[in-house]
Amino acid sequence: MNRDKLYFLMLNIGHYMDHLFTLVFATVAALVLYREWGISYAELLIYATPGFFAFGLFSLPAGWLADKWSRDGMMVVFFIGIGIVAIITSFSNTPLQIGAGLFAIGMFAAIYHPVGLAIVTMKWKNTGMRIAMNGVWGNLGVASAALIAGYLIDHGGWRMAFVLPGIFSILMGLAYMALRWEGIRTEVKEQRSGPAVAAAHQSADHRALLLRVSAIVFLTTAVTSVIFQSTTFALPKIFDERLTGLAAQLSGWIDGTAQPGQSDIATMVGIMAFVVFAVASLAQLIVGKMLDRHGPRRVFMAVATIQIIFFFLMPGLSDGIAFAVALGFMLGAFGQIPINDFMIGKMASGPHRARIYGVRYVVSFTALASSLPLIAYVYDTWGFDTLFQILSATALVVLMAAMCLPKTLPTPEASPAVAPTAAE
Repeated sequence: MNRDKLYFLMLNIGHYMDHLFTLVFATVAALVLYREWGISYAELLIYATPGFFAFGLFSLPAGWLADKWSRDGMMVVFFIGIGIVAIITSFSNTPLQIGAGLFAIGMFAAIYHPVGLAIVTMKWKNTGMRIAMNGVWGNLGVASAALIAGYLIDHGGWRMAFVLPGIFSILMGLAYMALRWEGIRTEVKEQRSGPAVAAAHQSADHRALLLRVSAIVFLTTAVTSVIFQSTTFALPKIFDERLTGLAAQLSGWIDGTAQPGQSDIATMVGIMAFVVFAVASLAQLIVGKMLDRHGPRRVFMAVATIQIIFFFLMPGLSDGIAFAVALGFMLGAFGQIPINDFMIGKMASGPHRARIYGVRYVVSFTALASSLPLIAYVYDTWGFDTLFQILSATALVVLMAAMCLPKTLPTPEASPAVAPTAAE
């Protein structure tokens, strides 16, 4: 494997680790902590909320530091920093302690999206496919969080779900630093000595189109983030409630008996969540290819329609059919992820790209954090069926916004706010 491919692989692994760290707690809370600590699932979600606010809030300073200092240097900080605080979080003995640990994890997790995506969209062509491939790795991190935590709950304890990924992330940070050390030094020198790039003139029509698309990007960013968080964070609990019969049957089949098994139920729930997440993540590859070929408008409309249909079908279902419908709405939830990043990558100028991604993810992860109280309140008051109805209506908002996109995006080459760098 040449250095260029290894570079892209390590960026993808970073996306994997980013989402794994932020969602380990979702499975741990759903399957064990509410019993071990004697606190309800809805109350536990409150302690995860500040971590997701940090996930969004610190995206902007992370993007600013990357543009001013070094993008690769910030990636090293991400790998090593999140690994250390994850290990510290494993020592938590109270909800307040784990809440503080999750906040620290969120601070370091905030680095990846504005920095890693800026690198991906600036260094390589075929932006749609590259973002999609990177997104698949992130979704496999989402899936692995449920799988790893579910397995360790049954066979080692939930604390190791933070410790083992933490050690791995620190090692990855050291490897990334060794791979990109010369690039980091060069980037720092260029940032210190590089001249400012002059702004270019924009026509009134181009400026109006750019504002229109930007408004749609940030609106759909907020709305789709609520959908993504509501589905990925709540899915282990949804499966724990609705698929226990199927999990018991699968456990009995693995044990070699004809009767439903009662052991390893958490593992089976984790496996089923992993399968849904992993298969649904492949939708991003299809979406990425279609983005490069057809642009975002039609793709966005198709993905939103899929979500409307499957969220509408989910209330009242259980076991096998619930599993199938959950796979359907997760295909839509994951498929939507590359679209806004693709649009920003096409419209944003290179010197400010990490900062613009930072703003995008402040919006995104603030919406993510806000959705946790929504999940807790809706679940505690009415149950998950009402949540599915809300998400179906939310997806309709996305569809209507996507219909307002132009057929062709405004680009920095057409009339840039800041001219692209020579490296692009």
